[in-house]
Amino acid sequence: MLLARLLVAFAVSCLLLSPGRAAEPQYAIFAGGCFWCVESDFDDVPGVVETISGYAGGKSEHPTYQDYAKGGHREVVRIKFDPDKVSYAELVGVLFRTTDPTDGGGQFCDRGFSYSTAIYALDEQQAMQAKAEKIKAEAELGRPIVTPVEGSAKFWPAEGYHQDFAARNPIRYWYYRNGCGRNRAVEALWGERAYAGVSH
Repeated sequence: MLLARLLVAFAVSCLLLSPGRAAEPQYAIFAGGCFWCVESDFDDVPGVVETISGYAGGKSEHPTYQDYAKGGHREVVRIKFDPDKVSYAELVGVLFRTTDPTDGGGQFCDRGFSYSTAIYALDEQQAMQAKAEKIKAEAELGRPIVTPVEGSAKFWPAEGYHQDFAARNPIRYWYYRNGCGRNRAVEALWGERAYAGVSH
Protein backbone atom coordinates (compact mmCIF):
# COMPACT_ATOMS: atom_id res chain seq x y z
CA MET A 1 0.00 0.00 0.00
CA LEU A 2 2.82 2.35 0.92
CA LEU A 3 4.60 1.55 -2.33
CA ALA A 4 1.45 2.35 -4.33
CA ARG A 5 1.10 5.71 -2.57
CA LEU A 6 4.73 6.53 -3.25
CA LEU A 7 4.32 5.70 -6.93
CA VAL A 8 1.23 7.91 -7.20
CA ALA A 9 3.02 10.78 -5.44
CA PHE A 10 6.01 10.39 -7.78
CA ALA A 11 3.78 10.43 -10.87
CA VAL A 12 1.98 13.57 -9.67
CA SER A 13 5.26 15.34 -8.94
CA CYS A 14 6.55 14.47 -12.42
CA LEU A 15 3.43 15.97 -13.97
CA LEU A 16 3.77 19.14 -11.90
CA LEU A 17 7.44 19.57 -12.69
CA SER A 18 7.31 18.72 -16.39
CA PRO A 19 7.09 21.76 -18.67
CA GLY A 20 3.71 22.35 -20.27
CA ARG A 21 3.23 21.65 -23.92
CA ALA A 22 3.86 24.64 -26.11
CA ALA A 23 0.79 26.05 -27.81
CA GLU A 24 0.39 25.38 -31.52
CA PRO A 25 1.28 28.40 -33.70
CA GLN A 26 -1.71 30.38 -34.95
CA TYR A 27 -2.26 32.65 -37.95
CA ALA A 28 -3.68 36.09 -38.66
CA ILE A 29 -4.27 37.77 -42.02
CA PHE A 30 -4.24 41.58 -42.04
CA ALA A 31 -4.37 44.24 -44.74
CA GLY A 32 -2.72 47.52 -43.82
CA GLY A 33 -1.68 49.19 -47.04
CA CYS A 34 1.74 48.39 -48.48
CA PHE A 35 2.58 44.84 -47.45
CA TRP A 36 6.29 45.65 -47.21
CA CYS A 37 5.49 48.00 -44.34
CA VAL A 38 2.99 45.75 -42.59
CA GLU A 39 5.44 42.85 -42.78
CA SER A 40 8.29 44.98 -41.44
CA ASP A 41 6.23 46.28 -38.49
CA PHE A 42 4.96 42.85 -37.45
CA ASP A 43 8.44 41.34 -37.72
CA ASP A 44 9.24 43.51 -34.69
CA VAL A 45 6.33 42.31 -32.57
CA PRO A 46 7.46 39.88 -29.85
CA GLY A 47 5.75 36.53 -30.35
CA VAL A 48 5.47 36.81 -34.13
CA VAL A 49 7.20 33.82 -35.69
CA GLU A 50 6.86 34.54 -39.41
CA THR A 51 5.35 37.07 -41.80
CA ILE A 52 4.55 36.48 -45.46
CA SER A 53 3.34 39.17 -47.87
CA GLY A 54 0.54 38.25 -50.23
CA TYR A 55 -2.92 38.91 -51.59
CA ALA A 56 -6.41 38.05 -50.30
CA GLY A 57 -10.06 38.88 -50.55
CA GLY A 58 -10.54 38.86 -54.30
CA LYS A 59 -12.15 36.46 -56.76
CA SER A 60 -9.27 35.72 -59.13
CA GLU A 61 -7.08 32.64 -58.76
CA HIS A 62 -3.29 32.87 -58.44
CA PRO A 63 -3.08 36.67 -58.39
CA THR A 64 0.20 38.37 -59.23
CA TYR A 65 1.52 41.84 -58.48
CA GLN A 66 0.51 42.87 -61.98
CA ASP A 67 -3.15 41.82 -61.70
CA TYR A 68 -4.14 41.35 -58.04
CA ALA A 69 -5.97 44.70 -57.85
CA LYS A 70 -8.08 43.86 -60.92
CA GLY A 71 -9.06 40.61 -59.22
CA GLY A 72 -10.41 42.50 -56.20
CA HIS A 73 -7.62 41.53 -53.81
CA ARG A 74 -5.94 43.59 -51.13
CA GLU A 75 -2.26 43.50 -50.24
CA VAL A 76 -2.11 41.48 -47.03
CA VAL A 77 0.34 39.84 -44.65
CA ARG A 78 -0.15 36.40 -43.15
CA ILE A 79 1.26 36.41 -39.64
CA LYS A 80 2.28 33.23 -37.84
CA PHE A 81 2.41 33.81 -34.10
CA ASP A 82 2.96 32.06 -30.78
CA PRO A 83 -0.22 32.53 -28.71
CA ASP A 84 1.78 31.91 -25.53
CA LYS A 85 3.67 35.14 -26.24
CA VAL A 86 1.19 37.39 -28.04
CA SER A 87 -2.57 37.15 -28.40
CA TYR A 88 -4.63 37.62 -31.54
CA ALA A 89 -6.33 40.59 -29.89
CA GLU A 90 -2.96 42.20 -29.25
CA LEU A 91 -2.03 41.74 -32.91
CA VAL A 92 -5.25 43.45 -33.97
CA GLY A 93 -4.30 46.32 -31.67
CA VAL A 94 -0.90 46.55 -33.35
CA LEU A 95 -2.55 46.65 -36.78
CA PHE A 96 -4.73 49.58 -35.77
CA ARG A 97 -1.83 51.50 -34.19
CA THR A 98 0.53 51.03 -37.15
CA THR A 99 -1.96 52.21 -39.78
CA ASP A 100 -4.63 54.87 -40.27
CA PRO A 101 -7.77 52.76 -39.76
CA THR A 102 -9.96 55.86 -40.23
CA ASP A 103 -9.02 56.05 -43.94
CA GLY A 104 -11.19 53.89 -46.18
CA GLY A 105 -9.58 55.00 -49.43
CA GLY A 106 -6.16 53.40 -49.02
CA GLN A 107 -3.17 54.08 -46.82
CA PHE A 108 -1.00 57.18 -46.92
CA CYS A 109 0.35 57.73 -50.46
CA ASP A 110 -1.05 54.40 -51.71
CA ARG A 111 -4.66 54.88 -52.77
CA GLY A 112 -7.43 52.53 -53.80
CA PHE A 113 -9.18 49.43 -52.48
CA SER A 114 -6.13 47.20 -52.86
CA TYR A 115 -4.32 49.31 -50.25
CA SER A 116 -7.21 49.63 -47.81
CA THR A 117 -7.11 48.12 -44.34
CA ALA A 118 -8.98 44.93 -43.42
CA ILE A 119 -8.94 42.06 -40.97
CA TYR A 120 -9.61 38.60 -42.42
CA ALA A 121 -10.82 36.65 -39.40
CA LEU A 122 -10.04 32.97 -39.80
CA ASP A 123 -12.78 31.83 -37.40
CA GLU A 124 -15.60 33.19 -35.26
CA GLN A 125 -13.35 33.67 -32.22
CA GLN A 126 -10.96 35.84 -34.22
CA ALA A 127 -13.91 37.84 -35.57
CA MET A 128 -15.24 38.50 -32.08
CA GLN A 129 -11.83 39.55 -30.77
CA ALA A 130 -11.22 41.81 -33.77
CA LYS A 131 -14.57 43.54 -33.33
CA ALA A 132 -13.91 44.05 -29.62
CA GLU A 133 -10.50 45.59 -30.36
CA LYS A 134 -12.08 47.82 -32.99
CA ILE A 135 -14.54 49.18 -30.41
CA LYS A 136 -11.68 49.84 -27.98
CA ALA A 137 -9.60 51.60 -30.64
CA GLU A 138 -12.56 53.76 -31.68
CA ALA A 139 -13.05 54.82 -28.07
CA GLU A 140 -9.36 55.64 -27.77
CA LEU A 141 -9.34 57.73 -30.95
CA GLY A 142 -12.80 59.23 -30.56
CA ARG A 143 -13.32 58.62 -34.27
CA PRO A 144 -14.92 55.85 -36.35
CA ILE A 145 -12.63 53.09 -37.57
CA VAL A 146 -13.52 51.94 -41.06
CA THR A 147 -11.33 48.82 -41.14
CA PRO A 148 -13.76 45.97 -41.90
CA VAL A 149 -13.67 42.62 -40.15
CA GLU A 150 -14.10 40.21 -43.06
CA GLY A 151 -14.55 36.47 -43.05
CA SER A 152 -11.79 34.01 -43.86
CA ALA A 153 -10.20 34.45 -47.28
CA LYS A 154 -7.82 32.42 -49.40
CA PHE A 155 -4.26 33.68 -48.94
CA TRP A 156 -2.01 33.83 -51.98
CA PRO A 157 1.70 34.44 -51.26
CA ALA A 158 3.27 37.30 -53.19
CA GLU A 159 6.28 36.89 -55.43
CA GLY A 160 9.62 36.14 -53.78
CA TYR A 161 11.07 39.59 -54.42
CA HIS A 162 8.37 41.09 -52.16
CA GLN A 163 9.22 38.89 -49.18
CA ASP A 164 11.41 40.42 -46.43
CA PHE A 165 11.71 43.48 -48.65
CA ALA A 166 12.67 45.88 -45.86
CA ALA A 167 15.50 43.62 -44.68
CA ARG A 168 16.83 42.89 -48.16
CA ASN A 169 16.46 46.40 -49.59
CA PRO A 170 16.83 48.71 -46.58
CA ILE A 171 17.73 51.91 -48.45
CA ARG A 172 14.98 51.60 -51.07
CA TYR A 173 12.50 50.64 -48.36
CA TRP A 174 13.44 53.62 -46.17
CA TYR A 175 13.01 56.07 -49.05
CA TYR A 176 9.64 54.54 -49.93
CA ARG A 177 8.31 54.55 -46.36
CA ASN A 178 9.61 58.02 -45.59
CA GLY A 179 8.40 59.45 -48.89
CA CYS A 180 4.95 57.94 -48.38
CA GLY A 181 4.69 59.68 -45.01
CA ARG A 182 3.56 56.52 -43.21
CA ASN A 183 5.31 57.09 -39.87
CA ARG A 184 4.41 60.78 -39.71
CA ALA A 185 0.73 60.09 -40.36
CA VAL A 186 0.52 57.24 -37.84
CA GLU A 187 2.22 59.34 -35.17
CA ALA A 188 -0.05 62.32 -35.89
CA LEU A 189 -3.14 60.12 -35.53
CA TRP A 190 -2.15 58.01 -32.52
CA GLY A 191 0.30 60.20 -30.63
CA GLU A 192 2.10 58.27 -27.89
CA ARG A 193 0.15 55.12 -28.77
CA ALA A 194 1.59 54.99 -32.29
CA TYR A 195 3.39 51.70 -32.90
CA ALA A 196 2.34 50.32 -29.52
CA GLY A 197 3.44 46.68 -29.34
CA VAL A 198 6.20 47.08 -31.95
CA SER A 199 9.67 46.72 -30.44
CA HIS A 200 11.72 48.90 -32.83
